[in-house]
Amino acid sequence: MIKEFKDFIAKGNVMDMAVGIIIGAAFTAIVGSLVADLINPIISLFLGGVDFSGLHVVLSMKDYPTMAAAEEAGAAVFAYGRFIMAVINFLIVAWVVFILVKAVNKAKKPKEEAPSEDPGPSELDVLLEIRDALAKK
Repeated sequence: MIKEFKDFIAKGNVMDMAVGIIIGAAFTAIVGSLVADLINPIISLFLGGVDFSGLHVVLSMKDYPTMAAAEEAGAAVFAYGRFIMAVINFLIVAWVVFILVKAVNKAKKPKEEAPSEDPGPSELDVLLEIRDALAKK
């Protein structure tokens, strides 16, 4: 059983997947920072200071000064701003992954050989030669 487990772990696909997950987690942190620290302030600038991550609706009758205060008090909070941020994060990650996969596929694709200067006879030429050869017999 241990030998089978070692064989399973040693397979290239499992190791590739593990590396992909680790890099993906690190990449997600980078994208999260990109969105929170760079993209949100730019969007906020154009929308008059709106911070998406703070947009929320408290689903109780009490008023709370911030979303954190409402959550701390145990109130139900409809945090749609966080959802907007998650969508923005997803779109950026999906776009970058698309670009990376496209680049890898392009790098893996074998280069087509350039056509030779003398392509040889065409199919029609070969058929005509066969016809003429058969006619001579």
